Amino acid sequence: MYLLKFIAKWGWCPILITAVAVVGYIYEWPVVVVIPILIITLAIGLITGAIGAREKELERSSQRLRQLAGYFNRRFMGSSSLSIFAIIDSLFSVDNPKLWDWARACDMARRIFDTWCSSFIGRVESDIRTRGFNVYLRTYLNELWLLNSHYCEFIEQFYEIAEKIEIPRETIGQYNRFVTEYNAFAQDFRDNISELRKVAKTEIEPPSVKFAKELPLVKSPQKGEEKPSQPTQRKGYIL
Repeated sequence: MYLLKFIAKWGWCPILITAVAVVGYIYEWPVVVVIPILIITLAIGLITGAIGAREKELERSSQRLRQLAGYFNRRFMGSSSLSIFAIIDSLFSVDNPKLWDWARACDMARRIFDTWCSSFIGRVESDIRTRGFNVYLRTYLNELWLLNSHYCEFIEQFYEIAEKIEIPRETIGQYNRFVTEYNAFAQDFRDNISELRKVAKTEIEPPSVKFAKELPLVKSPQKGEEKPSQPTQRKGYIL
């Protein structure tokens, strides 16, 4: 059964060309009749094969996009410890009322993001069941890119604050673990956008998916601060 499906989908062109050539030879058809038929059949086969290859590539890229959307929602949203919002919540342990106000505002944004992501994943799964995902592929790509772009703004804000204010080492370690996994996701997202641009019209450029920056566990001294004195090193020859 599988062999018959494969022949019907991909093997019809060479079979038809062979059949026309054999029939033309048996019945001694004129060459001026046989050759155009063979050329037209071959052209139709090549066009059909190119369309099939494009559809297969599009299906593979769309499958990868579905996986990336589910991974983003599972690992970086909700109650995940690798969510940037969970890392921001840990700043309530820092004695800084202004920082608390910013963290509270981020907590409100977190609820909006959770609702948005849940709705997004629900629509994706619904269209997968109804086989309508490929129809809205560009729409879902744009929405996942938009989700990630807004999410990245919170990452950048946290990084800027962490550079100015001393925060616990545990929070820095948690953030750096998040950066490692998030950057792997960002690279996969960039690769997926590059693949989709080959088979579908998209206006999104891969570099628009930004990477997160790691924080040093030990801060470098700011301007005006004295650097710790280094032990003097004596140069010369031992006589």
